[in-house]
Amino acid sequence: MHPILFHYGPITLYTYGLMLAIAFIAGISIAKKEGVRLGIDPNRILDLSFYILVSAVVGSRLLFILTDLDHFIANPLDMFRIWNGGLVFYGGFIGAGLTAYLYMRHAALPFWTTADALAPAVVLGQAIGRIGCFNAGCCYGKSCTLPWAVTFSDPNSLARLNVPLHPTQLYEAIGNLLIFIVLWAKRKSIRYEGQTLVHYLILYGAMRSVVEIYRGDFRGDTYFGVLSVSQVIGICMIILGVSIEVLRRKKTRDF
Repeated sequence: MHPILFHYGPITLYTYGLMLAIAFIAGISIAKKEGVRLGIDPNRILDLSFYILVSAVVGSRLLFILTDLDHFIANPLDMFRIWNGGLVFYGGFIGAGLTAYLYMRHAALPFWTTADALAPAVVLGQAIGRIGCFNAGCCYGKSCTLPWAVTFSDPNSLARLNVPLHPTQLYEAIGNLLIFIVLWAKRKSIRYEGQTLVHYLILYGAMRSVVEIYRGDFRGDTYFGVLSVSQVIGICMIILGVSIEVLRRKKTRDF
């Protein structure tokens, strides 16, 4: 679509980078708002958000590099060109999750409550970030003849050019937005601390696994000749979410 917004001398503003910045700002705003509502020091939320931002970018880039390691060994400078796309969400999720856990332990923040505050922020940020993917052309879909197929023609795009494709970036952006609406609507009526996180894990894992079916870009090796790495992680998220649901409900009944 529009990978580059404008050039001004030596300065180039990439749509992908701009949307990522907007995504992080929106996510931090939501997390801070929820943190205040749940009784968490907003300054702690801001500190945690900074660490999550750094670890998410590093983790998502590392996983992308691992999916095409031979290319990056041959072209090492490409590892740092994130403005061309190439951030795998699950890598960022794992990196950010580990960092958040360590920070929460260090700062003595209540884990489940903090996770509930972060979950809507994360999925809203994902929805906005996928608009950046759409403009950059990364994470593109398989060819199709559907009425809503999109055709990329900008030579700076990372997608296949001049071929109608599934707009998988928009599928996920819409899916993430719907998940955010569900989490936001239900956040005040959860039955136990951590349930907003559970809803996120199950809903996102399911949605992402379905969208993966229509992806056409290279995403590394498959498992059993069918499942992509992202689908395997998505299934694991669903299993983790269901497991937490069972254990947390049981603990709640025990009290």
